[in-house]
Amino acid sequence: MADQRPPAAPSSFEQAADAVRSMSFRADVTVREIPAPQGLAPQSLAIAGDVRSSPDDVDSPYGTGRLVLLHDPQEPASWNGPWRIVCFAQAPLEPEIGIDPLLADVAWTWLTDALSSRRAGFHSASGTATKTLSKGFGSLAAEGEGAQIELRASWSPEGAIAPHVEAWAELVCMLAGLPPGSEGIAMLGSRRTPRG
Repeated sequence: MADQRPPAAPSSFEQAADAVRSMSFRADVTVREIPAPQGLAPQSLAIAGDVRSSPDDVDSPYGTGRLVLLHDPQEPASWNGPWRIVCFAQAPLEPEIGIDPLLADVAWTWLTDALSSRRAGFHSASGTATKTLSKGFGSLAAEGEGAQIELRASWSPEGAIAPHVEAWAELVCMLAGLPPGSEGIAMLGSRRTPRG
């Protein structure tokens, strides 16, 4: 006789992962699922996003990011809860922007503002913002001067996960020079020069 029990309801992690997988993003951001890092939590999901001027672009000269959703029912002390989001975002900059002493503070503010604008509650946040200046020499002299901003952050989300993913996608776009509400606006040439 066949088992007459109803199928088990999806776990809270499966529900959150399905919600992330079904999200839509602005046309100039390509988001895909990638292998999640192992050993950080019993359950995890990772996505990567690239800002592109055209869907046909292979590499992104504008900005990129990754987000990892972690779930651990044991509630690690540093998380102060069962969920944790870890994100990374980086973008090349014009050298004159890279020397701005407030750039790192601005990058962190863009993240917290993006979370607030999505009403994505969070706590136990931590992170670093790093700006890098570089200059090519020898066979790389043609690359000239360059700069890059990189933000690494983690926080414990409250409520639905989708608003947190939306905030991350907005951060990636903002670092790439696309302010909120700029969907459909063409990028002007190579405003930023990618560094290898």
